[in-house]
Amino acid sequence: MIDFHFILVEPAVPENIGAAARALKTMGFSSLRLVNPANHLADEARWLAHASNDILENAHVFPSLKEAVKDMDWIIGTTAKKRKVNQDYYPVNKLNDLIKAKSSSIKSLAIVFGREESGLTNEELSLCHTVTSVPMKTKYPSLNLAQSVMIYAYTLSMIELDNKKIDEEINPNEFNTLKNKVEIILTEIGFKSDSSIYNRIMERLNILGETDIHLLHSVCNKLSEKC
Repeated sequence: MIDFHFILVEPAVPENIGAAARALKTMGFSSLRLVNPANHLADEARWLAHASNDILENAHVFPSLKEAVKDMDWIIGTTAKKRKVNQDYYPVNKLNDLIKAKSSSIKSLAIVFGREESGLTNEELSLCHTVTSVPMKTKYPSLNLAQSVMIYAYTLSMIELDNKKIDEEINPNEFNTLKNKVEIILTEIGFKSDSSIYNRIMERLNILGETDIHLLHSVCNKLSEKC
């Protein structure tokens, strides 16, 4: 099974943190991580949490998003604005299918939310493997932080992961192992890690399902034998 973690980056309003905690609790989630937050234990946060104070009290606080996600297998960023022309953005209603496609290949997944006023920076979005958004009929008014958390929590609460026994050939770290192999091969054939094509390949790699992960593992192994 996948462990889901919700991360709020620099939430400035305690009430929003409390409302987000309430959204997680009602949808069956418990892991909240905070990056440089306002006082998440303030009375205002507790009032909005309403019977979800355990989420606030058990929240983990980090100094940066990089620290908050360093133990995550898959990092999914959320944004209301398209920042990069060559980056794919997935609507939230497609998220469950992406997750189910490789549920046996990852153990931990983070959903990252940005600041109330400005969202995630380009640098923070670059730490995310996949970027998603909530399609809206109108540009204004926009969703607030707690509303966005509720939409994602509700969506993810409906996911039905296959609990069948994992085949011995499948290993929960297979996804990260594949990424390491691809990074090595790309470097060896001359693609620099800061090039747009390198990053584009790695971005597309992150949405592969288990069947494609197995297939690409085989290709990488053959390439490694020839190098």
